Amino acid sequence: MDMDSIQRAIDSVRSFYEEQGIFMKRFGYGERPAMVIIDMAYGWTDPEYATGSARLDDAVEGIQALLPVARAKHVPIIYTTYPKPRGEEEPMHTSNDAKAQFRVWDAHACEIDHRLTPLPADLIIYKENASAFFNTPLITYLTERKIDTLIITGCSTSACVRATSTDARAYRFKAIVPRECAQDRAAAAHEWNLLDIDAKFGDVVSRDEVVAYLQGLPDPA
Repeated sequence: MDMDSIQRAIDSVRSFYEEQGIFMKRFGYGERPAMVIIDMAYGWTDPEYATGSARLDDAVEGIQALLPVARAKHVPIIYTTYPKPRGEEEPMHTSNDAKAQFRVWDAHACEIDHRLTPLPADLIIYKENASAFFNTPLITYLTERKIDTLIITGCSTSACVRATSTDARAYRFKAIVPRECAQDRAAAAHEWNLLDIDAKFGDVVSRDEVVAYLQGLPDPA
């Protein structure tokens, strides 16, 4: 199916939801946001790895535009990646054929891409599942800081971004996904999952809207 056909299917579902008055409701923004940058490590951004078949340049550029605005307002910044492999164990289900063609998953794969280097004050979470919440200290970190809004960025839209958005909604955070700051290896999967996140779990909005929201926050004391 080509992208035009996929876009028509997405528009059809969106129209159906809107006509029926179900889903597609705005959750809005809260007053105390945090920003999570999901799995923007070399295993996903370096084409030497099977899982890094796309450099995710669009998402990198989008996140780069948000970071200085968030930091200026002292918004907590949280990065996720996977822990370094233990022995032959690796977090990705990589086929033997892929292993023969691409670099084997290693410690470098788990390092955050230098284009989005964390600062010492940022939190790095090493997760072993799709959601940034599952079996990690994220919920404790957020509740201790009275966070009510989670700006969710990174990759991939169809997996870890979606899973984190779903759990954010389950924990009653306002989940905000800036469209230009998330990416998937497959454009169709990206667009379809953005629709589903927007319909049920959070608000998919433009990067510029999030920038304006952040700029409108009170200045740090």
